[in-house]
Amino acid sequence: MSHHRRARRDGGEAASGQVRFDAADWAWEFLRRNADYAADWRRSVPCHLPCLALTDGTQLLRLRRRFPLAEKWGLLAFSDPAIAARDAPVFWHARALKRVVRLRALPPRQDDEEAPRLLADFKVERHAVIDADGRPLVLMKGRGVHVAVELYDLRVLTSRFRPVFELERLSELAAQTELLKRLQRFMVSETAPPETASFGGDERLRQALLALDESLNGKTYRQIATTIFGAKMVADEWQGPSQFLKDRTRRLVAKGTELMKGGYRDLLG
Repeated sequence: MSHHRRARRDGGEAASGQVRFDAADWAWEFLRRNADYAADWRRSVPCHLPCLALTDGTQLLRLRRRFPLAEKWGLLAFSDPAIAARDAPVFWHARALKRVVRLRALPPRQDDEEAPRLLADFKVERHAVIDADGRPLVLMKGRGVHVAVELYDLRVLTSRFRPVFELERLSELAAQTELLKRLQRFMVSETAPPETASFGGDERLRQALLALDESLNGKTYRQIATTIFGAKMVADEWQGPSQFLKDRTRRLVAKGTELMKGGYRDLLG
């Protein structure tokens, strides 16, 4: 079975809209369909990440060395392209994530007004990686969004701490404030609808992924349109005077191809 057919088989929930993805999930879905990435992954050692689960449920990867070939794709280490988002442990490089919260953990004090925190207080998925230089990065994922947190202390992974958030430049203030608000919401068990993504919406990405899959499988534009919009709409409009449906299908194929070939990085920012 070809790489693409295997990826399409295992990633059906993305194209069908069965689950809600955040930007990092969508980025992985497009990247893992890239045949050059799959070829680099096959040449990598190890091919499968030795992750372990901490007692609080955090998924942890400890890297003993750098993986420059993976970093080329925006990752700290390779993830198996056959595994779909939500199932694959994907560890993005901080440079690829772009918007990162910097957290310095101080020892708890008895006179603190707020109780000391644990990583488990953030009630979402947590994927932690310790890079070859010993720097921890935690990607917190939930409710349709993600927040990347750079840590200055390994003790944060298992011990209570007093959080201090750092701002390097005043130009970061607006973006950092929004990320901190997300972190605050992650600390509350919430049943409200997930946040709306700011990069264009899940539906357009879902359609672009479908268009990409069909295109990689050698389908014609009309066949691609039928998969996305249904046979009735295509029968009614494909041969009509309007070029709207044809143009929309071509744009979706182009967008999916662009995202696969590197545009996925824009989703992470």
